Amino acid sequence: MNKKLHVGSLSYETTEDQLQQLFAEVGPVVSVTIITDRSSGRSKGFGFVEMETEQAAKEAIERLNNYELGERTITVSEARPPRERSSGGGGGRGRSSRGGGGGHRRY
Repeated sequence: MNKKLHVGSLSYETTEDQLQQLFAEVGPVVSVTIITDRSSGRSKGFGFVEMETEQAAKEAIERLNNYELGERTITVSEARPPRERSSGGGGGRGRSSRGGGGGHRRY
């Protein structure tokens, strides 16, 4: 069964190909994704690597967590399942029902 890993503290210049090559040294890689900003297309400094087996994933964590890649020490851990997103809209900067202010005052 495939196992997804979270890879953090990536250099903004790290490519998916570089991650693919690094993790392939440990075991078979199913997929590699570096998360990018929607508007700029720039890397957010983290990504996900899906290993083919649980054993390969465990070995990747052991061997590559705190590994130096591109002058950065990367972190490798088991990825958490994605959070469910509500289908509601908005998310704007409305007023809190608990008070606390933040609104503008006129003088």
